[in-house]
Amino acid sequence: MDNLNNYIEKNKERFLEELFGLIRIPSISSIKEHKPDMYRAAEYWKKILLEAGAEKAEVYETDGNPVTYGEKIIDRNLPTVLVYGHMDVMPVDPIEKWVSPPFEPEIRDGKIWARGANDDKGQGMMHAKAFELMVKTNTLPCNVKFMIEGEEEVGSPNLGKWCSEHKEMLKADVILVSDTSMIARDIPSITTGLRGLAYWQVEVTGPSQDLHSGLFGGAVANPINVLCSMISKMIDDKGRITIPGFYDDVLEVSAEERELLGRAPFNLENYKKALNLEEVAGEEGYTTTERTGIRPTFDVCGIWGGYTGEGAKTVLPSKAFAKISCRLVPNQDHHKIADLFKNHFESIAPKTVKVEVTSLHGGQGYVCPIDLPAYKAAEKAYTDVYGKRPVPVRSGGSIPIISTFEEVLGIKSVLMGFGLESDAIHSPNENYALEQFFNGIRTIPLFYKYFAEMSR
Repeated sequence: MDNLNNYIEKNKERFLEELFGLIRIPSISSIKEHKPDMYRAAEYWKKILLEAGAEKAEVYETDGNPVTYGEKIIDRNLPTVLVYGHMDVMPVDPIEKWVSPPFEPEIRDGKIWARGANDDKGQGMMHAKAFELMVKTNTLPCNVKFMIEGEEEVGSPNLGKWCSEHKEMLKADVILVSDTSMIARDIPSITTGLRGLAYWQVEVTGPSQDLHSGLFGGAVANPINVLCSMISKMIDDKGRITIPGFYDDVLEVSAEERELLGRAPFNLENYKKALNLEEVAGEEGYTTTERTGIRPTFDVCGIWGGYTGEGAKTVLPSKAFAKISCRLVPNQDHHKIADLFKNHFESIAPKTVKVEVTSLHGGQGYVCPIDLPAYKAAEKAYTDVYGKRPVPVRSGGSIPIISTFEEVLGIKSVLMGFGLESDAIHSPNENYALEQFFNGIRTIPLFYKYFAEMSR
């Protein structure tokens, strides 16, 4: 730890300036005008990796935005860690909500304030600097590869294909990712599960055109009424989803892991108060944190049709629409769920309307076994730095590319995040605590040390 702290103390100002240089590049992947910025970011990452000690680093083309790949192979008989991160960031709107310009990083109150400060430029830079530390102090215990992509914030549509085309180059024993968070600054945690996703748009059509609700109401089916009725049948009074076959492949979590997950601090009354709720809801037999981490869900994300302007207009609409999503748990295949929902929803439609279900996108869930050697190495590294054993956490969110890595490359990922809930990722005034940034640089080399020892 002394060697780690000494190197960090000596170089911390340079570490931050190099991170700020990356942040100043407005690499917004969802806005096509920023395509040149994606290449600037990719070249910046290439420079960072080479200066940190990579033997080679290159910018690779994909069918979308570029990928920066780098590596240092010290002995092919030793284990290999593949570090994944992303160089793209979310849009900054609403810009007027930012206290300081989003691409001009500032340090205030012990935090870095900027778009990408946490997600994922700050967390990605931790890995580059931890790698540099190990190389420069001659303590790197295994081989390292870096894969930094430019499309994570738009769903990584081209990275799976790129990985498939470069499987030999990407061979590794584990993928190390810092794109998640901890429970609190003094309560380390490791994300052991991510939910998958299936997403559809539903269109319900009644009459060929909007009708007068007085002249036709009661005689012609109202598509909005029908859509609402159909949706109401999708969840029963116990909070379970009624789609036939929906739960067939759900991976049930063991009592041991549920007990470990239950150790995460959670106050239900504070939770309800923060959301201004009198009561929570969800599947019977599960806690609130289990409902958002280890169980699948069904949600209407948007619904519209008819007249929604100012004042009144008595109309019986021709069409009604809804955006619907399901969060899925490991073992549920999003393609299968997409078909199950489409077939079921269209089958329960009355003959008074026509229903069309269109699948928009989806991704698989992911789970990391807590007995995996790489998980144990991460657990030990966090314990050394934070003074307490990290809590395993199942995230309610999704990072679809993680399951793609397992499917295409056959490699498990360990999610060692250092962000905090207060970091406002994807929102105005994104920030990242300096303490977390430097603790990440302390923790990551210890992961390498313990992973190499456990792999002998």
